[in-house]
Amino acid sequence: MGNPMKLRDRLNGDGITVAPGVYDALTALLAVEAGFSTLYVSGAAQAYTRLGRPDIGLVAMSEVADQVALIRDRVAADLVVDADTGYGNALNVQRTVRVFERAGASALQLEDQTFPKRCGHLSDKGVIPAGEMVGKVKAAVDARASEDTLIIARTDAVAVEGFEQAIERAHLYAEAGADVLFVEAPRTEDQLRGVVSALGRTKPLMANMVEGGHTPLTEAAALERIGFKLVIFPGAIVRVLARTAREFYRTLAANGASAPFADRMFTFDELNAVIGTPEMLALGESYEPQKPASPAKPGERA
Repeated sequence: MGNPMKLRDRLNGDGITVAPGVYDALTALLAVEAGFSTLYVSGAAQAYTRLGRPDIGLVAMSEVADQVALIRDRVAADLVVDADTGYGNALNVQRTVRVFERAGASALQLEDQTFPKRCGHLSDKGVIPAGEMVGKVKAAVDARASEDTLIIARTDAVAVEGFEQAIERAHLYAEAGADVLFVEAPRTEDQLRGVVSALGRTKPLMANMVEGGHTPLTEAAALERIGFKLVIFPGAIVRVLARTAREFYRTLAANGASAPFADRMFTFDELNAVIGTPEMLALGESYEPQKPASPAKPGERA
C-alpha cells in the first residue's frame, strides 16, 4: 500500500526512506507485504534475472518500462526506477522519462556514466562531461508530465575523477533542476559524511548499499543520523534468491525430490494466499452471469 504522503514531501521532511530493490511484481508484492511503501526497481536486478547477465547496459529501455508497468499494476507503492543513462542523449532521456512516467514510475534515477554503463560498484567506469549531464537533467525535468515525478541525478565520478569532482558535479546537477542527488560509491564513512556536509543543504541525498561493494554497509538509522533521506538496497533480493535457488536445484539434483527443501519453501496453498488467488477467483465469479432462479414447482410458493 502506498504512503499517502507524496514522495517529494517525505524526502524533504524528517527521517529516512528505505527502498528495497525489486525486479518484478512478485518481489514488489512481497516487499509491500513486509511494510515498505517505496520500492527501488533495480536495473542491475533486472539484468541478473531477465538476462542472467551482469549490469553492463544490456537491458533495453522498453524492457524496463514493461516491467515497471507490471509492477505498478500489482502494487501502489512509490516506484523509484533505475533509468541508467537515459539510454542515449538528452532527447532519449526525454522519451525515457515520458515512457517510464506513463508506466508508473514515481522517480527516475539518471546517471552520468558513458554508455554502455556499468554497475556503480564495478571498476573501469567512465563519465560523460558534466555539461552534457546537466543537459540531460534539464531535459528530464522538462519532459516530466507531473512535478510529483522526481528526477534523481547520480554521479559516478568518485571512482573516475575523485571525490571533490563528484561533489562539484552534484552541485551542477542540483542547479539544473534535479530533485534528489546521488553520489555513487563513496569509499569510506568519512566520504559518506562528506557528501552530506557538502550537499545536505542543497537537495535530499540518496545512498546505495551494495553487499560487497565499495561503500561500507551502513544501517538506515545510521545513514539517517548522518543526514541521508533515501537509501536503497538494490540487488540484495537477487543475491538472496540466487543463492537459495542454487541450493534448491543442487538438492533436487542430488535427491530427485524437493522434500528435503520443504521447510524452506511456501506450500501450494501458502503461495496462493500470498499472491491473492482466492480473492481473484472470487472477484471473477462476481462478474459472471447470475444463474436464473429455478421455476416454482406446483404447490410451492414462488
